[in-house]
Formats: sequence, structure tokens, C-alpha cells
Amino acid sequence: MAVSSPATTTGWLNGARHRAALNVFMLVVVAHWAEHIVQAVQIWVLGWPRPQARGILGMPFPWLVQSEWLHYGYALVMLVGLWLLRRGFVGRSRRWWNAALAIQIWHHLEHLLLLVQALSGAYLLGRAVPTSILQLAFPRVELHLFYNAAVFLPMVVAVYLHLRPNGLELSRMSCSCRHVARVA
Repeated sequence: MAVSSPATTTGWLNGARHRAALNVFMLVVVAHWAEHIVQAVQIWVLGWPRPQARGILGMPFPWLVQSEWLHYGYALVMLVGLWLLRRGFVGRSRRWWNAALAIQIWHHLEHLLLLVQALSGAYLLGRAVPTSILQLAFPRVELHLFYNAAVFLPMVVAVYLHLRPNGLELSRMSCSCRHVARVA
């Protein structure tokens, strides 16, 4: 049985399967983003108290919203996905993808801090609940809306530019997106 190396896996993901992998990854990202949007609507449009505003999945499964493992797991999936799909991007799209990756690194570290606090029971600055660094200044719902927007927007720009490369970028592309790209 042949075992694929990380280089082979990323080559495969960033070559023949880049478009499919990118579509699946973006579907996961949009679904997560929708959860945060629904939670925001529940709070600011419907006037629900924050503890009851749990998004779509949190309504039937309230423990999900309170699970630091789930939040950390998603932050890790985002980080890994951004890293694994990175090689498929070239030129302008690569710069935007890298910006999303850099922001996600910080977002991941914030979730790691929250997870460590939840597991240890020792909360930052004696707070009553796990608290991230920026959560010291901003409420959690608003902060996570900001983080998700700050990662999502450069990703959208990156994908847009990836599918509309200039001539030089098109000549450097080696992924499956090259066949559907429109030259800008």
C-alpha cells in the first residue's frame, strides 16, 4: 500500500483537485459564516437574549455553542484548509489568500487560548469564563463576527482573483481552476 507524502497530498489538492477542494472548503466556510449571521439576527433583529441566540445548529444542540472543542476544531480546520490550498494560488490571489491565512493564525491562537482555559479551569485575568485576548475589549459574539469577516473577505477576493487571473498569473497556474479561469 502506497502512503502519500504531505507534498504529494498538497500537490494533488493544488493541482487536479484544487477546484473541487476549494469548493468544499468554501462551502464549509460559508456554512460556518451563516451560523454567525443567524446568531447576530437572533440577537439584534429578533431581540433574543445572548444565551438563547445559538445559531441554527445550537438550537437543537445547545451544548455545541458552549463547546470550546468545537470552536477550536473549526479554527484548526480553517487554518489547515487555508494552508493546504495555498499553493494553488499565484500572484494577486496568493497575496489575498496569505492575508486570510495570517488573520486565521491569530484567530486560531485565540481559540487555542480559550480551549486551554476551558480544559484547565484557569481563566484569563480571573474571568468567570474562558476569555480570549481581544475578548477583554470586545464582546464574544461581535468579536467572532469580526474574525470571521476578517478571514472571509480576503478569501473571497483571493478566489475572485484566482478565477480571473491576468495573463502572467494564468501562465503560472497549474491547478484545475486554470481551465475555468477568465483572463482579466
